[in-house]
Amino acid sequence: MNDPLNHTPAGARWVVMGVSGCGKSAVGSLLAAALHVRFLEGDAFHSAANVAKMAAGIALDDADRADWLQCLQAEIAAARARGEGLVLSCSALKRRYRDLLRTADPQLRFAHLDGARDLLLARMQQRQAHFMPASLLDSQLRDLEPLGADEAGVRLDIGNAPAALIDQILHL
Repeated sequence: MNDPLNHTPAGARWVVMGVSGCGKSAVGSLLAAALHVRFLEGDAFHSAANVAKMAAGIALDDADRADWLQCLQAEIAAARARGEGLVLSCSALKRRYRDLLRTADPQLRFAHLDGARDLLLARMQQRQAHFMPASLLDSQLRDLEPLGADEAGVRLDIGNAPAALIDQILHL
């Protein structure tokens, strides 16, 4: 990036996190484009069994998420080893999930997309052909552990336009 006001290095690796419906995929792909790095859709790494379970309205537990998180960890580690930037969309709901991802890159940053339940629910209900039903929103909100003060990242209000969110990230 040649923007002198941009404080986010082009080689940075980011996880755009939050509950379903917060806009991880949209914001993540925009951030990757702004940084000129690869975007990985975390949902694409779920096993068929996990997708089927969620589609049936059954929340994933830690055991269900273990292989998925290890796949994402490996992608982050590979990008770091190549010296490449990366943006990954991943719910990363719990601190221990983020800690696992951070073992692949201690400099990993998180953009937590946060918003009111009603807005999240409305977004989920408007989505077409997505495996995650709106009925699982409350289980995700219960599992969500917001970023700790010691975690590299930022909490962003999804009430703002995606372009404004990207601008906030780039100017950290």
